[in-house]
Amino acid sequence: MEYLFSNRRDYFNRDRSIPECAFCDALAKPDSFDNLIIYRGTENFVILNKYPYTSGHMMVVPNLHTSHVEDLNEAALTEMMLLSRRAIETLNHMYHPQGFNMGLNIGAAGGAGIAEHLHMHVVPRWSRDTNFITVLGNARVLPESLQESYQQIKSAWFE
Repeated sequence: MEYLFSNRRDYFNRDRSIPECAFCDALAKPDSFDNLIIYRGTENFVILNKYPYTSGHMMVVPNLHTSHVEDLNEAALTEMMLLSRRAIETLNHMYHPQGFNMGLNIGAAGGAGIAEHLHMHVVPRWSRDTNFITVLGNARVLPESLQESYQQIKSAWFE
């Protein structure tokens, strides 16, 4: 078996327009397409990924700026899972995916693109949703714009 590697997490290191913590920066702004926040809970918020793997790629992010799961209290951990479940319910309603990836990449060595602020990914998946364009063309092909995803998901979240 051959392996092809395409490391696209390096854009966070090269793009100097991204603030020190993109999540804290988004949290400080009012909700709109500018910050991509879908919902604010008590301990966490739900935000679309600015660089989505697929349409509807969301993240559940604690309000507390930390890179350590063990820093989160039980309320934050519980709400993170409940909001992840709600994200899955919303995405099922909107996109009818065939599966999901959900998880934490902790620390740079663990694959976190924004290692300084813990976040849970919720990624809708379809059979054969990856293709050669991502690897060879260094681009992702999504069926809708990020703004369309934001508007539709934000609306569906509150239905």
